[in-house]
Parts: sequence; C-alpha cells; structure tokens
Amino acid sequence: MTLISMLLALIIERLAVRSDTWQASGYCRAYVRFTANSGLAKLAHHRLGQYIWLLLPGAVVALPLYLAGSHLLYLVVNTLVLLVGIGCWHYRQLYKQYLNAMDRGDEEAGFIAMQQIRTDMGSNREQSSYGQILVWLNFRYYAAVVFWFLILGAFGVITYVLVRHLQEAVAEDDTAAYAACLRTEHNAVPCIAHWANWFPTRLFALGFALVGNFSRASASLLGYFLDFTADNEEVLAEVAMAAEPIPAESLNTLEDSSTMLQLAKRNMLFFLAFAAILTLTGWLG
Repeated sequence: MTLISMLLALIIERLAVRSDTWQASGYCRAYVRFTANSGLAKLAHHRLGQYIWLLLPGAVVALPLYLAGSHLLYLVVNTLVLLVGIGCWHYRQLYKQYLNAMDRGDEEAGFIAMQQIRTDMGSNREQSSYGQILVWLNFRYYAAVVFWFLILGAFGVITYVLVRHLQEAVAEDDTAAYAACLRTEHNAVPCIAHWANWFPTRLFALGFALVGNFSRASASLLGYFLDFTADNEEVLAEVAMAAEPIPAESLNTLEDSSTMLQLAKRNMLFFLAFAAILTLTGWLG
C-alpha cells in the first residue's frame, strides 16, 4: 500500500495537480489562523507545547486512519496527503519563468526568478548556485517528504510539511496570525526542522555519491556524516557539487541548473527503486 500510494501521488502531481487545493500552504495557513483565534494559541506559545502544536495536525489525521483499519481508506488518504505534501506548483511556475528568461538571454530576469525561489523557500545560503538551490528545493518537496512518508506515513508527511511551511516566507496578510502563534523566544520550528532534515539529507547525499562521482562525493559526505550542527542545506549543496562537478564559468547558467536537477532526479529514481525492493522483501508495508 505504501509503495502504491507513493507512486500514485508522484505520477498525479506531475501530470494533473495545478490548483491551490493541492498545495499544502493553504492548509498550513488555515491551521495557523485557526490557532491564532482559538485556545490552541496558548499551546503554541508554551515552550514545550509548541512541539505538541506541531504534531497535532498529523495525529488528528493518522490516529483515526489507524483505528479505522481499512486498507482502501488507508490507500486513499495516504495518497491524498502525500499528493498535497509534494505539491509545489508555485515553484514550478517560478522555475518556468527562469527557463523562459534564460532561453531568451535575459539573465537579469532569470536571476530575479531564481532569487524569488530562494527567498520563498527560506534559504539563507547566499553562495548557492542556481543548481544547488534547485537541489535543495527538490529535496524539501520530494525526497524528505517521501522519506517521512515511508517512515511514519501520513503523520510524518503532515508534520514535516507544516514545519517546512513555517520555515518559508510568510505572506504579508498572514503576518499577524503567525506572530500570534509563534510569539515566543523558544521557537521549536528551527530545532525540529534541523533534525527532521538531518538524516534524510545525509541519506540523499549518499545517493548522490552512488549516482554521481562516488569518490569525490563520498569524501565530501564523510566530513559531514557525524556532524550534528552543520547546516543541512550546505551539506546537500556541497555533496551535490562534488558528485557532479561543474566548471566555475558554468555556474548560474542553464547548464548548472539542468545538471543539478538531473542529478536530483536520478537520485529520486534510485531511492524509489530502493523503496520498491524494501516493499517486495517485506520491510515496508
């Protein structure tokens, strides 16, 4: 069931998902607004209560699903949850703008589109090339979501997506609601986000070594493998560049972005095949 849900969600997202209904941001904003106007605001303000607040939406969906015990319901709900979790139509549109700009030779417009992607996903790594930005985006919207789906099902997807959303840029009309929810110096989001990405980042980076230049990528990864404080985006960006070296003069060009994106796609295919093997051997449900 897990493998079927995953394949269905990935196929449908590529072919048919366009509207805001299938994007997680709207649901996350609704949860934040609901919290700001309800008793949940006290929970979100509490130092330890924040963790419960972040886990609550996933538990509300996963617990009844588990108690229902229906394989068909499990398949449908998990597919829908994963489909919403990987929905990134906004970023697809920005990437399309970047490609159109670069095709017509308008590097300034391409730069603006790529900077918009960087800003919207909350990236703080200014030195990342266009390709490295896309690798991190691919990881956050596909690899990490699929990883937590395989480990914790709908609960893992919902929790990860909520944390991801809270890290991203907040729209101007939501500022008051977010401030009401997260008005505390003990913000749990950065801590959970770091640890939610720590192992998936290194696993995905290992995949880069296996589908790219193994010796260079593995040497780069070894320096970070047991580093619990390094920025996850930095780890993935550096290992990706080691796995698929790009000449300095080609950075921030179509060659850079397309090469890195193809590397990320090969890596995803590798892990999908690995997940299929685990399912066939009984390690996954």
